[in-house]
Amino acid sequence: MSIDLREHGGRHYAIRFHYALPDDAWAVELSEAAPASAALGENPNTERRLPGVAFLVAFVPDEDPNLEPTVHVHSPDEHVIPYEIMRWFMEQVAEQVERCRITFKQGETEEVE
Repeated sequence: MSIDLREHGGRHYAIRFHYALPDDAWAVELSEAAPASAALGENPNTERRLPGVAFLVAFVPDEDPNLEPTVHVHSPDEHVIPYEIMRWFMEQVAEQVERCRITFKQGETEEVE
């Protein structure tokens, strides 16, 4: 599982990547990043942040190139997402889509050979 963190306007955000087995897709999740317990950090003076509960999740299928990636809103509360954070999230989703498509094409080429 990979995590990217970014601060914008005094708030902290996280993007987490993981494979969603039931969906046969990569999940790219956007959440606010919450302070981690000092016990988790090696240096107690260093602020660490961990992803919170995702409020946007993009599913990027990697088994079937005909399936479109989708973005799901998961939030009972209203979240205001700054434009720059939304752009950052969508850029990460676009890069994941590209990686999955390249991998799928490479798999097709290996099957033909």
